[in-house]
Amino acid sequence: MKHIKKLSTIATATGLGALLVTGITGCTANTQKEEQAQAKGAFVIIEETAPGKYKIKDEFPADETRIVLKKLDGTESILNQAQLDALIKEESAKIDDGTSNLTKESPQVSQGMGLGETIMASMAGAMLGAWIGNKLFGNQNYQNNRKAGYKSPSTYSKSKNSFNKSRKSTSSKKGGFFGNKKPSRKSGGFFGG
Repeated sequence: MKHIKKLSTIATATGLGALLVTGITGCTANTQKEEQAQAKGAFVIIEETAPGKYKIKDEFPADETRIVLKKLDGTESILNQAQLDALIKEESAKIDDGTSNLTKESPQVSQGMGLGETIMASMAGAMLGAWIGNKLFGNQNYQNNRKAGYKSPSTYSKSKNSFNKSRKSTSSKKGGFFGNKKPSRKSGGFFGG
């Protein structure tokens, strides 16, 4: 305890305390920026594969969440927030009453899923419907069935890899007062820089 008081007195007298506080503040601000960068959005292209059945054709990280819907007749549209909210709310009710293909043990989804199910299978669904995430993310059927929402296994893998890469690139951008150098035994100085 005596040494801690002495260190505290020295830090206050020399301004080292201000230096340490600035470094900690910089690290905290950086962590918040990383979390915000991870929570950005997803660009998703959903394709109608049969009347009322859909699959994810492509998906990748984006600044904002956008869902493009390609219909059987060749038309395309971007779903607006009101449409997305309604689809997610409808899917949440199906999850609650056990009728969603996302949570069934053996769903019939070879041609695709309903539009709400497909959106919830996508990365965008996890962002848009975060409030129903607890119902899904711990559910093993959901983990297995969401892959069926993608046009092919390679589309699912590509999407998963692009979002993992996006998270890694934002988490590796560290800065702050002390930088992102790791202390080594060879380097000297108080902070190992």
